[in-house]
Amino acid sequence: MPQIFPKALNPITKMLVLAAPLLAGGTGVTGAAFYRSSYATGVGEVPPQPVAFSHSHHVGQLGIHCVYCHTSVESSGFASIPPTKTCMNCHQQIWSGTDLLEPVRNSYKEDKPIEWIRVHNLPHYAYFNHSIHVAKGVGCESCHGRLDQWNNLTKQNSTLLMEWCIACHRTPEKNLRPKSEVFNLTYDPKKQAEWVAEDFPKMGRQADGSLNPLIGKPRPTNQKELGLLLKEEYHVRDAVTLTNCSMCHR
Repeated sequence: MPQIFPKALNPITKMLVLAAPLLAGGTGVTGAAFYRSSYATGVGEVPPQPVAFSHSHHVGQLGIHCVYCHTSVESSGFASIPPTKTCMNCHQQIWSGTDLLEPVRNSYKEDKPIEWIRVHNLPHYAYFNHSIHVAKGVGCESCHGRLDQWNNLTKQNSTLLMEWCIACHRTPEKNLRPKSEVFNLTYDPKKQAEWVAEDFPKMGRQADGSLNPLIGKPRPTNQKELGLLLKEEYHVRDAVTLTNCSMCHR
């Protein structure tokens, strides 16, 4: 059988055989890196907003509670965006004539909602419920970061990738905190504190009507120990159930 390719191509063929897996591996690594990059995930992205609202000022400096604006976060899957009336409760009295708040005043006068740009935008096929996370002791800071320290507009703090969610669902005890600390952005499990009634379901009342014996006692200062205790107290499901596909894809 006559030779189709000249012998001069043999070295090139060997190089191609060696280069093919390296090229495939390099492409895979590059793709994985791009998939997790801030460009693809949106981490750190600050979308433009119709009003330059600062969590740092309102939460960090003024101490306004999260639930004052996000009223449904404890009872609904959606944290809710405050109506303009909530803003005007204060801004009818303070900063009432600034150009910065003109869109707020116009919204209130015209009875038209402010069209905020969503920051944490999950895919439509991913189910997420705020209230169940709050009820199980997952703090705002765990997903949204230190909002009280951001001097600019709200940014996306986490990747929101499935692997990020799954990592927490596999070991939820790493992120659980007492319910009284869910909205505390400065919470530190290492700081000594005592259990309070708010930390437990039904304000600490047990089936027989007595108070939970932990109330008034020091909380563990080790996150793993604390998290495992809260996992039991709050009836957080096991990792197999929490990582089941139907948990987030319904």
